[in-house]
Amino acid sequence: MTKSNPPLIIYPCLFTLKIMGVNQPQLLNEVVAIIDSLCESFNANQDIKSKLSSKENYLAITATVLAQSKQHLDSVYLALNQHPLVKVTL
Repeated sequence: MTKSNPPLIIYPCLFTLKIMGVNQPQLLNEVVAIIDSLCESFNANQDIKSKLSSKENYLAITATVLAQSKQHLDSVYLALNQHPLVKVTL
C-alpha cells in the first residue's frame, strides 16, 4: 500500500463478524466451535452474542475475533459459510 492509499484494516485487530443462520439448537454451538478452532484468543463467554429473529426462524450471531491477517479472516469466513445452517456471514 502507498501513503495515498493506506490499508483499510491494520492487522492484528479486533473484528466483528455477523452470522445469520437457521434457528436450530446446534447452530450457536457449531459456530462457536468453528471460530474457537481458528481463533486462539476467542472466548465464547465474552466474545459472542445472539438474538432471535422476530418470528424465531433465524438466529443472528455477533462474534468478535482477533484477526491476525486477511488470510486468517478469509479462512474464518470460509469455514462459517461452509456450514449448512449458516445463511449469511458479514
